[in-house]
Amino acid sequence: VQLQASGGGLVQAGGSLRLSCLNSGGTFTGYSVAWFRQAPGKEREFAAAIRRSGHTYYGDSVKGRFTISRDNTKNTVYLQMNSLKSDDTAVYYCAASSSIILSSLGTPSAYGFWGQGTLVTVSS
Repeated sequence: VQLQASGGGLVQAGGSLRLSCLNSGGTFTGYSVAWFRQAPGKEREFAAAIRRSGHTYYGDSVKGRFTISRDNTKNTVYLQMNSLKSDDTAVYYCAASSSIILSSLGTPSAYGFWGQGTLVTVSS
């Protein structure tokens, strides 16, 4: 598994961005994939996850605005971010795990594979 996150950039508040997480090492089949984010001076925060089953989960701060999805034919997981706020400014990381329990979806240490991060800056 080799994860490559992309799609970050500068956007005005209220705008949208779509992040991509490519597994250049092969398929995401059999993996749960998550997006975390980390703002300067803050801890890494869970944003969204999609399990092997396709079920999706979201952190409270992004629920209703962000959507995670996967395209197994392209070995890519997406994070569609709408109604962006200045508080969404952070480096966004994708992570993957081949075996993770539901209660650990939001725990960074439960994921064994990480991408390099992509910076999202929301201007107010």
